[in-house]
Amino acid sequence: MTIKTIPFDAAAMLNSEGRIAAYINAALETHDAAFIAEALGTVARARGMTQIARDAGVSRVSLYRALSPGGNPELTTMLRVLQAMGLQLQAAPAGSVRRTKRTGDRKPIRRTSKPPIRKTSAVRQARG
Repeated sequence: MTIKTIPFDAAAMLNSEGRIAAYINAALETHDAAFIAEALGTVARARGMTQIARDAGVSRVSLYRALSPGGNPELTTMLRVLQAMGLQLQAAPAGSVRRTKRTGDRKPIRRTSKPPIRKTSAVRQARG
């Protein structure tokens, strides 16, 4: 018996703003410019390449070329594409943001001056 497979296309899964933002953030965390450009291309396909190209002020063909795996888009092009997608690029100190397990949303790490109290130490103190 043979198993029938179909090609996976991440663009089909990017059907909400949260998923798109999480996908782009994950690509940015790789620090791989080619992968980031390819991820932007995947999101552009999910949203409609023609509309993204029009909103970004570039031709559809040049956008396909720039965001292809072998493409090398300029920062200006990437920023225009992000803006056309309704996204923005932000900077944060390294290690200051973590992902939640359930949704993949990014939340700031809360820094406190005191270490958290462990249950075991509180129990030891109570027993005296």
